[in-house]
Amino acid sequence: MRHYRLGAHTKSDLKVHLVWIPKYRKQVLTGEVAIRVRDLIRQIAAEHELEIISGKVARDHVHVFVSHRPTQRISQIMQWLKGTSSRMLLQEYSHLRKKFWGRHLWARGYLAVSSGTVTDEMIKQYIDEQEGEQVADDSRFPIDEG
Repeated sequence: MRHYRLGAHTKSDLKVHLVWIPKYRKQVLTGEVAIRVRDLIRQIAAEHELEIISGKVARDHVHVFVSHRPTQRISQIMQWLKGTSSRMLLQEYSHLRKKFWGRHLWARGYLAVSSGTVTDEMIKQYIDEQEGEQVADDSRFPIDEG
């Protein structure tokens, strides 16, 4: 059975796999710091109504698989996760402040991969089977002459 998030006028099942790294891919996410990163991610997710499906803190990167609302942009989610966790970790651990001067713990980018049970081919097939008005010969966006 699928688990849908319900809104006032919406029903959604949006999930994304997120990965990010510390600056210079330094292997600092170990021991007490790794535990604190995990706890911060859980806390930030709860504050913003993100549902963590799975996650892992490795020595030099973080994986999080989350379900989110349609109104939440992925860039916004990453801003919450990286911004808050960076600020808190640099406040709490002086050895991180020495390694990551300039108040930047995380590298600038991130990886985001959406997830779902519907493939690109299934969507194309569904659209092809719909009825409508056929006009031009634009093969990638036909108008059906039903």
